[in-house]
Amino acid sequence: MEIYKQFTFEAAHRLPNVPPGHKCARLHGHSFEVTVHVRGPLSAHEGWVMDFADLKASVKPIIEELDHYYLNDIAGLENPTSEVIARWIWRRLAPALPGLSQIVVRETCTSGCVYRGEDE
Repeated sequence: MEIYKQFTFEAAHRLPNVPPGHKCARLHGHSFEVTVHVRGPLSAHEGWVMDFADLKASVKPIIEELDHYYLNDIAGLENPTSEVIARWIWRRLAPALPGLSQIVVRETCTSGCVYRGEDE
């Protein structure tokens, strides 16, 4: 079974590695949405995969590192694409969150990334 919890943060960034003249090379911001998925067995006693409060407690400090910051200034996010952000979050969460199955990062209503730890 799989559960998920959504989080949001506001941040500015620019993409330094795009071709000359690309609009994303300019400073801009997004209302990012991050969805963290956890997979595991359904506990017979509690009746859940994990407590949503525990999931929130694991993710909240990471979101606070991002919220209302210039992402390019954060170590590991010098080129803060949705893909890089998703992997950055995964690497911080995975050691403390057994069953982490995917991170979804949306930078707009129609654009985002799904990361399942493929290159870990």
